[in-house]
Amino acid sequence: MSRRGSPAATLPSSDAAGSATAAAADGAVFALDHVSAAYGPFRAIFDISFTIGPGRTLAMLGANGAGKTTIARLCSGLVEPTSGQVRFHGEDLTGRPAFEFARRGIVHAPEGRSVFATLTVEENLSLSFRAVVGPKGVSAAIAEAYAFFPKLADRRSQLAGSLSGGEQRMLSLARVLVHPPELMIVDELSLGLAPIIVGEVYRHLETIKARGTALLIVEQHVEHALALADDVIVLSRGQATYHGPVVPVDQLAPYLLPVEATAPATATATAPEPAATPAIPQDERAPAGDRGHTEPGGEVLLPDEDAAPTGDDLAGG
Repeated sequence: MSRRGSPAATLPSSDAAGSATAAAADGAVFALDHVSAAYGPFRAIFDISFTIGPGRTLAMLGANGAGKTTIARLCSGLVEPTSGQVRFHGEDLTGRPAFEFARRGIVHAPEGRSVFATLTVEENLSLSFRAVVGPKGVSAAIAEAYAFFPKLADRRSQLAGSLSGGEQRMLSLARVLVHPPELMIVDELSLGLAPIIVGEVYRHLETIKARGTALLIVEQHVEHALALADDVIVLSRGQATYHGPVVPVDQLAPYLLPVEATAPATATATAPEPAATPAIPQDERAPAGDRGHTEPGGEVLLPDEDAAPTGDDLAGG
């Protein structure tokens, strides 16, 4: 693996890796198979593969601009791959429109607020739930949404566009959390939410997972994501630098460093023994405001990439 200042990872043989991938694909709810993607001439994702089984969670980590949002959009049909396959229960959905992904039970809670600004809170919920549970189930679903986010009940007659950023994020999450699908993709779940609400949302996700829903979690709050996840994939400049079981964050740190321009091999299975974080030459360091930091309470946040704009930057994620 080509990574500035860090040792190459020990990789399994190609035969072993192929057997492991085939075994993982059996019974998988969702799979990306050697998928690449671009925005016009700008390549954003390079040869990404993973599977998610029923009741399992894959955490996708990486700095801003690493390609996380592009992959989330690939998984819900909002972005079409330039190569590779997108499969749901073995069915090839590559190139299909996004509504066909949704009809099969794939729900995407995108980064940001994603609400109908000119409708009230209750109208937003009613419109979303009617398509899932039918007219007779709307009232019960709305009541459950209000029980989960009581502040929304206080704002039920208020236009969604006039809510605060955090309240709009609650509304967008309520629309997908009340009746979980087969695969839920959540992009930057904690964005705009108070820490106490973030904790409640993750507890609800644990319940959803226990019921058999597969989860793809895109999150910069690393500790939350790793606590829920069974597996983790780390991205840097559109390439996977680690894919395997959850390991302590200090072991993942070297994989979060920007990779060289040449496509690296992906580390699989287990992470290497913990090692000192490699030093970055002074002329390659990101500005102080872009480095990862720890918030009060020990929450680890990832840094921005020290690279030119990527496809995710162009996509706004």
